[in-house]
Amino acid sequence: MALDAVTERLERITKALTDANVPYAIVGGQAVALWVATKDPAAVRTTKDVDLLIRKDDLPRAKAAALRVNLDYFEALGVGMFLDQANPNPRQGIHLLWAGEKVRPENALPAPRVDESELLEPGKNVVALASLVGMKLISFRDQDRVHLRDMIDVGLITRDSLKTLPQELAVRLDPLLTDAGR
Repeated sequence: MALDAVTERLERITKALTDANVPYAIVGGQAVALWVATKDPAAVRTTKDVDLLIRKDDLPRAKAAALRVNLDYFEALGVGMFLDQANPNPRQGIHLLWAGEKVRPENALPAPRVDESELLEPGKNVVALASLVGMKLISFRDQDRVHLRDMIDVGLITRDSLKTLPQELAVRLDPLLTDAGR
């Protein structure tokens, strides 16, 4: 049931944003799941929240679109999110990241632009694979390393990926590839 609720929230917000012509890209664990599913649907790992990349200038239109599907905007500790009016739990929220801006001040690089995305499934605009890999390498928390390993295991990330990354990110990816025997 929890997975169904996440899927329903993802579909509700992406349809609302699409209908309102608000550009977005799915990022985070949901993006990893959608990319992994292109290679091996059985290897998909579930996640309990939704992360979306939008332009900060589009926030007023995104708020209006979200409100039409019973999602209210909240901000806590500088993180914007849409929460279900019936169950406003931040752990189950739709978290917003600002396109072209650093997610955290200490990050080496900013988040990708919204147009760095692909339509992987109808109605689901997902951040481009190279941009997703970069975001995971920048954040590099335990869950990010798990996501990177999942993408390595299904062949989405290979040694060739190292050539496209800035050196400070390539040195993070290399040991993960080595540990996976790639």
